[in-house]
Amino acid sequence: MTGAQRREQLIDVARELFGRRGYGATSIEEIAAHAHVSKPVVYEHFGGKEGIHAVVVDREMQLLLGRFTAALSDPGHPRELLQRAALVLLEYIESDTDGFLVLTRDAPVTSGVGGYSSLIGEVARKVEHILGGHFGARGYDPRLAELYSQALVGMVALVGQWWLDTRTPDKRVVAAHLVNLAYNGLSHLDPSPDLLDGPRTD
Repeated sequence: MTGAQRREQLIDVARELFGRRGYGATSIEEIAAHAHVSKPVVYEHFGGKEGIHAVVVDREMQLLLGRFTAALSDPGHPRELLQRAALVLLEYIESDTDGFLVLTRDAPVTSGVGGYSSLIGEVARKVEHILGGHFGARGYDPRLAELYSQALVGMVALVGQWWLDTRTPDKRVVAAHLVNLAYNGLSHLDPSPDLLDGPRTD
């Protein structure tokens, strides 16, 4: 193998092991053994376990963020955009389970890699931009788009983590229910909501 090919092989092996076992339970020895190389080869390319983990996390973040960006870049009805975003995450969980586990599992405390929370924040910022335009056009305060984008993206992200273990119902059914809850709530949005002071009587 060339140096570049070996590096790619090590990243693939580490991605699978980090996804299956987590950061703490995976060792450089295991990565090297699965790649059929010596430990110094791994250290030469990445400096250590934290270094290769950071590369794997960064790649997964870029991969998933790219899919979200593509799904949200084409203009469309807010309901359609929400559906696209939900399906992007669920399809990623289904087809790239190891990558999703790498993003959502433990990471070294000293790591500068933000993982899943950073990724979700990036997606929320993209959704905020889209919502801001729709809010302004419909008479809602566009400054609240940030709050709503965090709520919508956070809902999809948490449901995705739940679905990772259950895998039922089918991803399209899950996406449909997410859209049903979120969009039907948005379509009847009160521009000036208030909390109830006492128990409801209606």
